[in-house]
Amino acid sequence: MTFSIVGRDPVTGDLGVAVASKFLAVGALVPFARAGVGAVATQSYVNPNYGPDGLRLLSQGLSPEEVAAEFRRTDPDIAQRQFGIVGADGRSVTFSGEGCHAWAGGFTGPDVAIQGNILTGPEVVEAMRVEWEAAEGQPLPRRLLAALRAGDAAGGDKRGRQSAALLCVGPRRGYGGLTDDWVNLRADDHADPGEELERLLGIHDLLFGRPGSTRELTGEELEWLRALLIVQDHATSLPAGPWDPETEAAAWALYGTENLEERWVPGGQFDPVALAYLAERYGDEVRPAPLSPQEREAPAGE
Repeated sequence: MTFSIVGRDPVTGDLGVAVASKFLAVGALVPFARAGVGAVATQSYVNPNYGPDGLRLLSQGLSPEEVAAEFRRTDPDIAQRQFGIVGADGRSVTFSGEGCHAWAGGFTGPDVAIQGNILTGPEVVEAMRVEWEAAEGQPLPRRLLAALRAGDAAGGDKRGRQSAALLCVGPRRGYGGLTDDWVNLRADDHADPGEELERLLGIHDLLFGRPGSTRELTGEELEWLRALLIVQDHATSLPAGPWDPETEAAAWALYGTENLEERWVPGGQFDPVALAYLAERYGDEVRPAPLSPQEREAPAGE
């Protein structure tokens, strides 16, 4: 009772799953992924063991087709199941048992497997395929979510909406570069879960994105920042002039308060995305922050 897309970024090797359903907390049962191994979506009278078992078999060197054959061999209820698998090398497979509720089906291509059941029709899978191909070059979470939302717009689950999830992994993509777990977002019970995932991904990109570029503050900006740090009780006083250790310590405390640690750069360099966020959130508490219009409108997902 679900539609999903499993995908791989051919440039970075990132892997992930996006899924939506008229089902509570679909993200708890359907998506599984492991960096350097593969990704699995398991649905339709879901067998949640397909996730860990599929990843284990992929890690042992089996292809997605061979994993699918193993599922068919060992699961007596395979006729009711549906799943999609993409391996770390981009090979893929989708399977829809003959006992899945109509409409059910899928599509596979290099780096992608799309599947759904109890859909309004094949146009859902086709819309997802078209959007996946059109979004080539976007970061994998954005590309997967764009395809999922295209499927929803084309009709999606014919019973309606309830939940959606987005799971992505990549080498050292996670917090602090200490884990491969990258994006793990869920809208468990929502009137428009796809839109909610879009909102959550924007926050995720802001807080956990890493700087694409940096620059030093102008004298006016540095004066504004120091005033803000004092107003926010991160310092009682700060010296004027060039960047200094006291200002750095206070600025680091502000970044920690805002959960912007992933966008921190020491030594007086600033990520424009983080600076634009601070200007929007706090600019008027001291005085309007001296940022250019371009930086005020900087996208959070940079």
